[in-house]
Amino acid sequence: MDVYKIPIEYAFIVFPFIAFVLTIPFLIHQYRKFGSIPILKSFCFYSMILYTLCAYFLVMLPLPSIEKVAKMTGPTMQLVPFQFIKDIIATTSFDISNLQDFINIFRNSTVYTVLFNIVLTLPFGVYLRYLFKKKWYHSLIYTFLLSLFFELTQLSGLYGIYPRPYRLFDIDDLLINTLGGLLGHALTPIFTFFIPTIDELDEKSYRKGSKVKLLRRGVALTIDILFILIFCVITRIILYNTAIEKYYALIVLFLYYIVFPSFTEGRTLGKKMIRLKISANDTPAKWYQILIRNIILAFLILYPFSWMNMLESVMKNAMYTRLWYVLIAFQLINIGCYIYTSLTKKEHVFLYEIITGTKNVSTIAINVPENKKVESSINTEKKEIITELDCKNE
Repeated sequence: MDVYKIPIEYAFIVFPFIAFVLTIPFLIHQYRKFGSIPILKSFCFYSMILYTLCAYFLVMLPLPSIEKVAKMTGPTMQLVPFQFIKDIIATTSFDISNLQDFINIFRNSTVYTVLFNIVLTLPFGVYLRYLFKKKWYHSLIYTFLLSLFFELTQLSGLYGIYPRPYRLFDIDDLLINTLGGLLGHALTPIFTFFIPTIDELDEKSYRKGSKVKLLRRGVALTIDILFILIFCVITRIILYNTAIEKYYALIVLFLYYIVFPSFTEGRTLGKKMIRLKISANDTPAKWYQILIRNIILAFLILYPFSWMNMLESVMKNAMYTRLWYVLIAFQLINIGCYIYTSLTKKEHVFLYEIITGTKNVSTIAINVPENKKVESSINTEKKEIITELDCKNE
């Protein structure tokens, strides 16, 4: 069992790091397309990552020593299709009248390997059909490519780390893995019978996406911070050894939060990527509302250190400390206001948004699937016909 236990343990160790790296791209894609992220869909996405890691490590591990591999002299490839059938026949005596022989077949190492290779890629076919809505021939192609990747990785000696392959490149593995993916594709309705379809999850995402929640705003803010860091580095390099070098952060924040949003309905790069904009009571926000909002947001809430550090040398310590206390108090009131409005009014707005009369709104239109549109159209036509008949009867 350790042969299978160790690779799975490694997969669970590596999984948090891979998941962390992919989280921001996943969130950006989901928010750009749907505006929200159902929990079940997120679970499917991350379980697919974990499955892929498990499959990869099961194929590659355990790793032998380089010295041991260097001494290997056996074949590196098996290119005869369906050789596994001949191996099963050669290593198994089978009597159809003997029940024990049926049991012994599954104890055969060759049969065991075939079953393992089918089970290895069976979930891949399920993910392709359920999560990505792929056709059977897509599952065939993608599963074959996944298996080919595994086999070529083995043939390359783990990308050249080993002097030669430490496992056999087997054409039968390609065929059996591909069969496993097709089988998973065929069995998907059974495995997913009790959960919503991906179309139903997408439709739910569109409905929820009309409301802008804190996580969505947090993703936009994270993107903004990354861009600001990049722009700050570039600006400081450009202004190096100049009279205004120490103002590089203020310059970046002014351009990013004041100048740029003036031409984009209050949207920063983060908001544009997550498809948010600034609105005032469901109408376009005025330029001065966006200006005041972003001044408070950028210079009082998010980045007060950009100008506070410059005052430290010209203000008395007591005054400087009191100013920081005022800013911290404002932060706490701002957060408290959000909690209060979220619990009592379901508006999810901060204090600076109440002051400026603005809020974040989604720019994603609620998509209706084509079949829903057709049903709606048919129902409308039925209503019109019934109305005409009623008028004639009168």
